Amino acid sequence: MNTPFDPQEPRRPGLFSRLRASFLTGIVVIAPVGLTIWLIWTVIGWVDGFVWPLVPTVWQPDSIVNYWLGNPRSVLNDAGLRVENPDWVNVNVRGVGVIVFLLFTIFIGWVAKGFIGRSLIRYAESLVERTPVVRSIYSGIKQISETVFAQSERSFEKACLIEYPRKGIWAIGFISTIAKGEVSKRAGNTGTLLSIFVPTTPNPTSGFLLFFPAEDVIELDMSVEDAAKLVISAGLVYPNGKDPTTPPE
Repeated sequence: MNTPFDPQEPRRPGLFSRLRASFLTGIVVIAPVGLTIWLIWTVIGWVDGFVWPLVPTVWQPDSIVNYWLGNPRSVLNDAGLRVENPDWVNVNVRGVGVIVFLLFTIFIGWVAKGFIGRSLIRYAESLVERTPVVRSIYSGIKQISETVFAQSERSFEKACLIEYPRKGIWAIGFISTIAKGEVSKRAGNTGTLLSIFVPTTPNPTSGFLLFFPAEDVIELDMSVEDAAKLVISAGLVYPNGKDPTTPPE
């Protein structure tokens, strides 16, 4: 006779439960790959659509291919009217526009490093500075570009732990630089003052700029990339899954 306290054998999941678990597992595997491919494919198409209208027609792939094949773009019909050539081959190679954009950008960067390029840039910026509306738009976009595409020496140095927004509550931050100038003087701190960026979850591009005494900042062994993953995942992805208390080997 069984009593309510007797251990019961766990029920084997039904067919629907097993199919549901397999489906969710498949989604976890397929979604990152599919979304990554879709995003890359979309960005490439967007760049191609922006670049190709700026490229002269004679340099576009379909014009070059039809030139090799001897196909004119238009022909005369039986009535003597010029119409589009039905044998014209349309070439749509996605990604060529991206290559053209990269080569053009590298060329502009190479020119900008030279004396003539720097002189032209300074002259163009002086003209922009004298234009009221354009000046504000250009300066804002320039600051964003310099921040996003900054060189590695201007990136975050270390990930850290700070007590924020009050004692006893810890937050992950990124050590930016040592505070200087008026900020360091007016803070009244006798030691080193660090600039700490505290990101928000799940969007780490927004956050708070805080200034902490160096002795109140705990540097972490994990890399900046691993700390960013931890913030983006809302604490679900740790650098070392087996033992989150130790840094990855």
